Amino acid sequence: MTPSSALRAGIVGLGRLGRRHAENLAQRVPRTELVAACSPIAGELEWAGSHLGVERLYRDYSDLLRDPQVDAVFLVTPTSLHAQQLIEAIHAGKHVFCEKPLSLELADCHRVAAEAAREPRLKVMIGYGRRFDPSYRDAWEKIQAGMIGAPFLVRSQNLDMNDASGFFVRFAPTSGGIFLDCTVHDIDLARWLLGNPKPVRVFATGVVAIHQGLREFGDVDNGVATCEFGDGKMACFYASRTMSHGHETLTEIFGTLGRLTVGHNPRLNRVDIADAHGMRNECTPTFYERFEEAFLREMAHFVNCVLDDQAPALTLHDATEATRIALALRESLQTRCVVELG
Repeated sequence: MTPSSALRAGIVGLGRLGRRHAENLAQRVPRTELVAACSPIAGELEWAGSHLGVERLYRDYSDLLRDPQVDAVFLVTPTSLHAQQLIEAIHAGKHVFCEKPLSLELADCHRVAAEAAREPRLKVMIGYGRRFDPSYRDAWEKIQAGMIGAPFLVRSQNLDMNDASGFFVRFAPTSGGIFLDCTVHDIDLARWLLGNPKPVRVFATGVVAIHQGLREFGDVDNGVATCEFGDGKMACFYASRTMSHGHETLTEIFGTLGRLTVGHNPRLNRVDIADAHGMRNECTPTFYERFEEAFLREMAHFVNCVLDDQAPALTLHDATEATRIALALRESLQTRCVVELG
């Protein structure tokens, strides 16, 4: 490929986030052409053809991998499928972007990393998009510049609006639990903002406040956790699926000379409302409205890495560590014990 080339992309999975990614690849990500789509659901393929004009439509993932017109695959599939689909794409000689998390099993993370290492010309990246959010990037740059001295604590929360339809319960069998599904973003942020320290031990607890069906899967709809790192740095996490006001992502970074806060007010826009309820603003309803620009930036970053033969900013080791810590949090939640990380 040359710098003037367009990356020929194939999207795999066209659910609620997959459709967003497909629209971005087709219409908004520079140097990219969406040439193929794959889904076992006929209606999703019909949407890709009619809405985006995609002509190469596949029900079978292996058929897409055999398509010589596809340079890279973008996996937006259930997490339980990620590892095997990643490995199959690598074996097929495709570059791969995969939504987080890398896997629900640590051994699978290591398998993917080993296969990727055998094909160093291929770019493989997991979608931890918050690193590409302008505000988080600005906070990271301020930390690198020494604005708050030495960072020692990250406190981060990922709060989703309550979905009375029971989506979280239906999703529970394949989500990996609240810490792998939700907190894994905050875990990756904490490692990144603190300089990638080594985790030592974790503790987690939680409650089922509303969605009683989660008990069957050993999951909760509100969870709190702490992670201690080897150099004395710390992280505190809170995840919720029961908020009434909308989606809220808030992160605080404490340093020896100050503090940075990202997302203190989860605003949908810059409109302030004054009425009988007082002074207020509307909130971002879902994570996508909050991180729409980050999704675009991470896609553009991956495409540029492929076309310009550069290493992705986020490594498979980063993705593996996020999964490793999240799995330890899930174990701690279920055992109510501190979990040591070797």
